Amino acid sequence: MGVLQKTLERGKNSEGKIMKQLPIGISSFEKIRGGDYYYVDKSIFIEKLVRNGTYYFLSRPRRFGKSLLVDTLKQAFLGRKELFEGLYLEKNWDWGKKYPVIHIDFGGGVIKDKEELKQVLIKQLEEHYILYGLKILENKNTYNFLFRDLIISLYKKYNQSVVVLVDEYDKPILDRIEDREKAIEIREVLKDFYSVLKPLDAYLKFVFLTGVSRFSKVSIFSGLNQIQDITLSPKFSTICGYTQEEFEEVFKDRLLDVDIEEIKKWYNGYNWLGDKVYNPFDILLFLDEKLYRPYWFETGTPTFLVKLFHKERYYLPELENLEVGEELLSNIDIDFIHPENLLFQTGYLAIKERYQLGIKNYYLLSYPNIEVRISLNDAFLNYITNTLEKDRVEIGIIRVLESNNLDRLKELLYSFFSSIQMDWYRRNEIDKYEGFYASVVYALLNGSGLEVITEDATNRGRIDLTVIYKDRVYIIEFKVIEKEEGLSLKQIKERRYYEKYQGKYREIYLIGIEFSKEKRNIVHYEWEKL
Repeated sequence: MGVLQKTLERGKNSEGKIMKQLPIGISSFEKIRGGDYYYVDKSIFIEKLVRNGTYYFLSRPRRFGKSLLVDTLKQAFLGRKELFEGLYLEKNWDWGKKYPVIHIDFGGGVIKDKEELKQVLIKQLEEHYILYGLKILENKNTYNFLFRDLIISLYKKYNQSVVVLVDEYDKPILDRIEDREKAIEIREVLKDFYSVLKPLDAYLKFVFLTGVSRFSKVSIFSGLNQIQDITLSPKFSTICGYTQEEFEEVFKDRLLDVDIEEIKKWYNGYNWLGDKVYNPFDILLFLDEKLYRPYWFETGTPTFLVKLFHKERYYLPELENLEVGEELLSNIDIDFIHPENLLFQTGYLAIKERYQLGIKNYYLLSYPNIEVRISLNDAFLNYITNTLEKDRVEIGIIRVLESNNLDRLKELLYSFFSSIQMDWYRRNEIDKYEGFYASVVYALLNGSGLEVITEDATNRGRIDLTVIYKDRVYIIEFKVIEKEEGLSLKQIKERRYYEKYQGKYREIYLIGIEFSKEKRNIVHYEWEKL
């Protein structure tokens, strides 16, 4: 079987057949190909990259297979043909040539400041000197000098162009994103480091950088302006992640007892202008445990994002259908961080649609799947109150809808707003923004796993929130009031929002919820059944 030798005892599927191993957390191409692991062949993209250019940058969210892709590139350039047995690249690569490879990886550990970053760079470069048997010149151990000297020395020793691979190029910045001053200092060190590449074009065969965020070329790549950003290139949209076809073909022996449509809802939906893809980390853990859980989300809580929501007074329901321009989607800068940009680049929002207005491109963004929808809203709620209270209310909401006890819904919502500590209000002015109240209710409904429609369009206006549960529809309108009560329910009835759902569902309920910013809670609540 060549490199695909059975090295470990494997489990069996529901038909009793032995299955391959799941490569959970493995980013080594050699280890996957050397053991009996499942592997989705992405080697066709390596041939495409090398055939069409030299300098590339790819952004994808964390745990999306970037490190495995970088290592696959590395093994191909090193000429490890035996690892590509049976893959596309085996017959579509010049195995007669081998190239020296410089592989810089920022994936491990947290870098606290610019001085530590400099030492990390020097250490990784010195390891390459040792690996290739090169002599380090004394008193010349600055990171940018070492980088330049390493490239030229490798070129001279092997009489061959050099390959440079940088994995998680932006992680040092993201590690300190909440400390703007340190983040800027780290950015300048990285900018200086990457600028070494531009004048060495004659010595380079291929350069590939990966990261989570697409920091603007001005801030990071000003010295490397020839780099091609393939993040939103349809040709490379599925370079990381599993398409539906790949998922069902490669893992078919593990899918005999699972609901494919339910898996799609939970984990599919990431889109970079091509076929939708799954996050490999989610899929591998799901196939191992066969439980629907937020595997990917739990590996990194987006605390900075949630804080940004509050700082910007962000209206959470907008995340359902968020329209943005290409500039906002394309670049991020430490000096001007927008929640929408960070949400997309970190994987909490995905492209739903691209369209053109005039001569410009625009994008419609939304949650990629159920996992992110539930988890991101829960993270928002956990920030403003304790998790135990949030869980109690979410469980209560589901029970309310099961029993259709809408009077109890008011009690639950009132209880939740009461659980937000006064100290939180003193530190945040967001309670004066009426969208905050709607955002909290929206987050509770989504965190409960319900089907929620925001800004639900009718021919007479837009419904604030629509909740669909089994054969019932709940139409909800919010208002922050000063004196007069009953305006919310009155608006639903006057504008006849319910007509959209008449004849489609067995029961329709109208709910008006009104808040007082002084009391910071519900002051009027009423409902009717049509």
